[in-house]
This record gives sequence, structure tokens and C-alpha cells, in this order.
Amino acid sequence: MAKKNSEIDAETMAVINWCIEIEHFLVAAGATQEEAQDHIEDNVEWFTDLYYDGLSPEQAAREALNDPD
Repeated sequence: MAKKNSEIDAETMAVINWCIEIEHFLVAAGATQEEAQDHIEDNVEWFTDLYYDGLSPEQAAREALNDPD
């Protein structure tokens, strides 16, 4: 059976850290930490696209706050 790699690669870690920064901006805008985390988790593909589009965490948080969902 193949050994499962439990280490996170550098690119994935960069996206995770970027999302953590977004969480801080969402909380500063009035969300609870749980709400911010849930929103990021529920929309992780969208946020990942924003990361690869080159948005800063602050820009991505603004996009999330302006998103009607």
C-alpha cells in the first residue's frame, strides 16, 4: 500500500496562510472567527482562484464582503 504523504507542500501552505490573512480582514469587518472560517471553507475553490488571480488577502476579503452569497 502506498504511503500517504502527510506533509503540506509549499504552494498549498502559501494558500493556507493567505486564507488565514483573509480571515483576519473578515473578522475586522465584523464577522466572528467561526463565520470567517466557515465562509472560507465553504468557498475554498473561489478563494483559491482569487489567490492565483493575484489578489491580496485584503482585496479577496473585500470581494467576499461584496459577494451576495
